Amino acid sequence: MILNAFNLEGKVAMVTGCNTGLGQGMALGLAQAGCDIIGVNRSVASETAQKVTATGRRFISITADLADSHSLDTVMAQALDASPQLDILVNNAGIIRRADALEFSERDWDDVMNVNSKTLFFLSQAVARQFVQQGQGGKIINIASMLSYQGGIRVPSYTASKSAVMGLTRLMANEWAQYGINVNAIAPGYMATNNTEQLRDDEERNQQILERIPAGRWGSGEDMMGPVVFLASAASDYINGFTLAVDGGWLAR
Repeated sequence: MILNAFNLEGKVAMVTGCNTGLGQGMALGLAQAGCDIIGVNRSVASETAQKVTATGRRFISITADLADSHSLDTVMAQALDASPQLDILVNNAGIIRRADALEFSERDWDDVMNVNSKTLFFLSQAVARQFVQQGQGGKIINIASMLSYQGGIRVPSYTASKSAVMGLTRLMANEWAQYGINVNAIAPGYMATNNTEQLRDDEERNQQILERIPAGRWGSGEDMMGPVVFLASAASDYINGFTLAVDGGWLAR
């Protein structure tokens, strides 16, 4: 039965940045499909832990500052201590800084690039090495953005970092498919999250965005559940290096 291909019973998924918003939605979706969750966040994800454990799955909390790639050895050690088997990585953690390109600072450039692309790559590398050692393949799902396709305004480092996510997804897919590792990405559209609060609070900009979205609404964490479960499951075993837009039709306009 095809529905069995979506069953993640017995799998373990590491999800970064899952204390709120899209990360929380994806962690919960994976848990509902059968995964135990290792959540990696800057602070304890109490609400997400409660929602995951309510499904009957385990939630293992790891606190780390992913702006510092040197923290990844500790993250991996703690994860493997809690669960010697890893099956799925969702690279969701990300930050954004807004300023005109003429005024954008080097600090804001480096901070965003470190979290959104550098740490994403090196955590993927560490997890892929674990997948190879386990000898059973695995799934890596990177969270891209509409700005992987478009330039945007007032977010130069975010645009650069999310364009890098799409390219790195293809690179990692090319190199790691031979080990049974599928690497894909999801590009969320305009979602109601902490990162978009400024836009939603700007009445004029909010209306402009809604008029452009064929679905007529901002997305939510629940809209990410189906796509992440699909890309984490055996149903997507022959999909590699692809970035799936979950955008309410934004790119179709």
